[in-house]
Amino acid sequence: MPDAGRLRPVTVLTGFLGSGKTTTLARLLKTSEFAGTVAIINEFGEIGLDHLLIETSEERFALLDNGCVCCTVRDDLVETLLRLIARADAGELPDFRRVVVETTGLADPAPILHALMAEERLARCYRIDGVLATVDAVNGLATLNAHREAVKQVAVADRLLLTKTDIAGEGAQTPLLSRLATLNPTALVIHSREGDAPASALTGLELDAAHAGPGEIVGWFERAARAAEQPHFRAEAHIESCRNPDCADPRHGLQHDKDISTFSIIIDRPVAWGAFKQWLEYLALLKGEDLLRFKGLVHVAERPDTPIVVHGVQHVFHPPCELAAWPSADRRTRLVFITRGIRRATIEDTLSKFAAIDLARMRRPAA
Repeated sequence: MPDAGRLRPVTVLTGFLGSGKTTTLARLLKTSEFAGTVAIINEFGEIGLDHLLIETSEERFALLDNGCVCCTVRDDLVETLLRLIARADAGELPDFRRVVVETTGLADPAPILHALMAEERLARCYRIDGVLATVDAVNGLATLNAHREAVKQVAVADRLLLTKTDIAGEGAQTPLLSRLATLNPTALVIHSREGDAPASALTGLELDAAHAGPGEIVGWFERAARAAEQPHFRAEAHIESCRNPDCADPRHGLQHDKDISTFSIIIDRPVAWGAFKQWLEYLALLKGEDLLRFKGLVHVAERPDTPIVVHGVQHVFHPPCELAAWPSADRRTRLVFITRGIRRATIEDTLSKFAAIDLARMRRPAA
């Protein structure tokens, strides 16, 4: 097992075209929190241009040209990350502390997370810091209405950075914030006014069992479970709010996210790990494409004193991490889901069948 303290964190920076990713990255690279960072920027088009806007040395920069970060360039990304380690070990590159991967505005960030989770060579050198998605406060609602990619970027993010708030009135932001809460109620929204969001708020994005204390992890699940169970805003509320002239038909975008839902399940009794693991594999195989994000804190019957943290993106799950101990007397299993078109009843039914868990003991947490 690699030394968790020596793994370099990788932050995935995503967001739709024009939402301020490159501006955000350029600012972050100048801060002390992001000192020693290698930026990997993936360009869409034959000639990469965005890197010309970033003041960083060539030793701190890598560029993947011609294509979005998806299956077609995933191997290039893996090799780039491995090459950075080799160059640092050989003294050809100053040792670096972290990596930021900026996707294109049209990219799905999930394949990057898949690579970091599933590629064993990367797992020995890197860890996921999380997904940061930039959202344009002025045009964000129209973008979500018009583009499925923007919806996916928001849904899989750990934190959302709301940009251009200095030129967007507070009233105009209200429907956008409502839409973001509907798509991803567990993500923390950070408001940036003229780029003033603190860099410290844009690191440590992911629920990282190796670096967070048990109390922090359990606290996250409690907050996420409460957020996941808040009543979602009715889709009709967004229709009247979209008055942007660039959004020809505000109803159009509702088709993109009407099936995205967030919910949590709490299980009172310990679960058998073998059966639970089999259920996860079944869920990933049959429903993985629509299982956008999943995180769980599991009370395993075979090891009742050491809870297990699991999380996944679509059909790929990160290796389970065992905590040293429970931080409190509350030892219930907590599962948080962000799904597309997967009904809560489907999750409960399959969990009941595979893990032999009584549905009557699945309780929704109080709001």
